[in-house]
Amino acid sequence: MTDSVQSVQNRRAESQHLINELVTHRSKMLTCFNELLTHRPFTGGSATIELLNRFCDLMIDYTADAHFRLYRYIEEGRERRRAVIAVADQVYDDIVTTTDQIVNFNDRYGGDGATVRFEKLEADISALGEVLADRIEHEDQLIAVFQQGRS
Repeated sequence: MTDSVQSVQNRRAESQHLINELVTHRSKMLTCFNELLTHRPFTGGSATIELLNRFCDLMIDYTADAHFRLYRYIEEGRERRRAVIAVADQVYDDIVTTTDQIVNFNDRYGGDGATVRFEKLEADISALGEVLADRIEHEDQLIAVFQQGRS
């Protein structure tokens, strides 16, 4: 096997590993999101605050995983397939927008719960659900082209 073929196989294995980690973090975050929704109406009890904190932690881990690992992998030139780069360029601005919205939610609701305005949580978590759905749709476009294996 030539060094070039081995290099391509290594890059593909690395990108698949990054995708698998992204999907794992996303699944954990969505499971926690659904669990949090079972606590409606939100009244601010300690169980809700603890779950909200866990959700925010998982959401930030998931967001950072995609934003700082997968996109960094592409930006550093380790991904060379034109189709992947084209889709990444196409969805990147939308991913950045959702990242900003996710960070804003975390800034409002992550932490000890002392300053959380639970009367706004219902509307904010509903809006966040739409943001997450948009983000997942864009990520799935990128994941699909990563898995096509074309150059």
